[in-house]
Amino acid sequence: MPIFGSHLSIAGGYYKAAQEAGRLGLQAVQIFTKNNNQWRAKPLVEQDVELFQNAFAEAGLLHAISHDSYLINLASPDDELWNKSIDALVVELERAKALGIPHVVAHPGSHPGEESVGLARIAAGLDQVFCRTAELAATVALETTAGQGNNLGHRFEHLGAIIEQCAYPERLTLCVDTCHIFAAGYPLAPKRRYNQTMRELEEAVGFDRLVAVHANDSKKAFGSRVDRHEHIGRGFLGLEPFEHLVNDRRFRDVPLYLETPKGEDPETKRPWDTINVETLQGLVKKRPTTKRSQSQA
Repeated sequence: MPIFGSHLSIAGGYYKAAQEAGRLGLQAVQIFTKNNNQWRAKPLVEQDVELFQNAFAEAGLLHAISHDSYLINLASPDDELWNKSIDALVVELERAKALGIPHVVAHPGSHPGEESVGLARIAAGLDQVFCRTAELAATVALETTAGQGNNLGHRFEHLGAIIEQCAYPERLTLCVDTCHIFAAGYPLAPKRRYNQTMRELEEAVGFDRLVAVHANDSKKAFGSRVDRHEHIGRGFLGLEPFEHLVNDRRFRDVPLYLETPKGEDPETKRPWDTINVETLQGLVKKRPTTKRSQSQA
């Protein structure tokens, strides 16, 4: 059975997210380590770390990941914003390390000019980040994007180019978002087209770097280049792509994190995260088991 998680709120303390993940029966949790729409962050204190790690253990969670601030833009041609983004990503990695989180998911960045210039800018920014955090093991998980506006990362080759140009490729991992790649124009159904998309991902980046999947349906149509998440099976992707995903051996040990809308279904009064996980679980095909014959016992 795949590993399921969700992005959960840290309102009231980081430990609240871990507790909520346990209450929902999840095995993984994604959080922001600070307000994602502010540059400044209240310093972490020992109690923050202890409460989170205790709640994580008590909930029986297997994985945790964080997402960086939406303000960070390592592709920016503006030197002030670029340097500010470098400083902010360093802080994100330091906070992740303190909390025991091994990977920080990051959108590559947005650049208004030539893609190659923006990609080189990202790689150069990452070089500075990793140079300043050489003592940390935490990686930056580059996330596939929908390509809205001037966002880079909507082609797998963008991520491959960043990794190739970065002086610290071992510090770069991968997060695949199903809504994003669908909106970017990568088909996930039928099966032959799903397989082709996965081959392109393998060739450009490699599954050996994959550490997380954002499992989201899309409110917008295929190739729209618009990033809007929907509940599993209730958007333009439908259920078939997720059936291929949850039965793909390459994703068996990779946590699938929901970033779907929160709250409760108004009809059943049940949490949407629970409903979405159950939908995904229902798509998992039971693998045949072979019993040893009595003569072999």
